[in-house]
Amino acid sequence: MYIINGEIYIEHQFKKGTLWIQDGCIRLCREDEKIPETEEVIDAAGKKIVPGFIDIHTHGAVGIDVNGASADDLEKIGSFFAGNGTTAWLASVLTDTQEQTNWCIEQYKEYRDSGRKGAELLGIHLEGPFLTTEYKGAMPEHLLQKGNPELAQKYQSLAQGGIRYITVSPEVEGVLDMIPALKKMGIAVAMGHSGADYITSMKAIEQGVEAVTHTGNAMRLLHQHEPAIWGAGLESDAYCEIICDGRHLHPGTVRLIIKTKGLERVVAITDSIMAAGLPDGNYHLGVNQVVVEDGDAKLASNGVRAGSTLTQNVALKNLLSYTGLPLEKIIPVLTENPAKLIGVFDKKGSIADGKDADLVLLDENNDISDVIIRGERWSFT
Repeated sequence: MYIINGEIYIEHQFKKGTLWIQDGCIRLCREDEKIPETEEVIDAAGKKIVPGFIDIHTHGAVGIDVNGASADDLEKIGSFFAGNGTTAWLASVLTDTQEQTNWCIEQYKEYRDSGRKGAELLGIHLEGPFLTTEYKGAMPEHLLQKGNPELAQKYQSLAQGGIRYITVSPEVEGVLDMIPALKKMGIAVAMGHSGADYITSMKAIEQGVEAVTHTGNAMRLLHQHEPAIWGAGLESDAYCEIICDGRHLHPGTVRLIIKTKGLERVVAITDSIMAAGLPDGNYHLGVNQVVVEDGDAKLASNGVRAGSTLTQNVALKNLLSYTGLPLEKIIPVLTENPAKLIGVFDKKGSIADGKDADLVLLDENNDISDVIIRGERWSFT
């Protein structure tokens, strides 16, 4: 149990106050409340206390690819994330065979039930297999398929409800019709890897699509005569994922998306691959060989960008630099918004009584000085 005094991010602003962490949960103390002297005090003088970051789209880090990650490997990824302020995440499973996808789900369940340390693995993001070949990116083309709610239900049943998020291409046969079924399974639906036209994309949003996967990447681009999927994403109330590494989106594009959508409908993701946290070199993403040069990950076969080496602490500083906005404006993009999108805002994404004690302490340069995950202080050693 800990006591933290300092500038706390509450209701979209920083307020001086005291947090009492009890049984892994947050309690906001009254000004006149007496705290037992036996509690350990974390000195947050000169620091900002913010919710832990949530990454809902990542394929791995530190030499581990989610599609081949054992439960022990998932813990290693989570430990790396914790050191960068990410206190919760979804494992993004790239389109793969049914057998391998089932194996990935089993590893997630083993991790979930084991009480392992590190950032909390909240569930699975399926990136496919219901995607178009035209904008497949790193997806293995021969494994892409038309809409199949029965297969999605098999995956969700095996995961015991652990699939929280899925990316689909709305123009693929059968996908529009399966979106309501996915919603009933408790899965938040995003559209991406898609060449869908504007009308089809808006229809998908009417059917229940709530987000756009890595907006502006692996999709048909906006044209003045055909806004397409990107235009539909910008115009609608759907959340827009953004990768703020300075490569996937120009800083001006990031500003445009934020100005169009409003900060409350943008989600900062990493889309990181196994190379995150490691030097340049040869890696893989699913079945694809990837070359990383100057931190930029591209498919060895054709030079198409394949994920990133980004971490959320860097994304935060990039967003602050790109926009010139104050910290309190940017924080929801990494915390509250992803929590709301995948349905965990009752426990995560903000600092409030009874919520999980997932916290990050930032110094005057917005570098991470301390991390608390489910009430436990993270050791950086």
